[in-house]
Amino acid sequence: MIIVQVKEGENIERALKKFKRKFEKTGIVRELRGRREFQKPSVKKRAMMMKAIYVEHLHLDEE
Repeated sequence: MIIVQVKEGENIERALKKFKRKFEKTGIVRELRGRREFQKPSVKKRAMMMKAIYVEHLHLDEE
C-alpha cells in the first residue's frame, strides 16, 4: 500500500503528485501492460537487444 504523508497546509495537488510518482516507481502499470498478452521469450529477448542497440547508438552519437 502506498502511503503519502500530507503536511499541514500542503496543497492537495502536491500530495497527488507525490502519490503518482510513488505509484509509477512501483512499476505496477508497466507490469500489467506487459501481461496483457503473452509474449514468447525469444520475442522479449529480441526487443531487449534492439533497445540495447538503440541506446548504444544514442550514446555514441552523443559523444
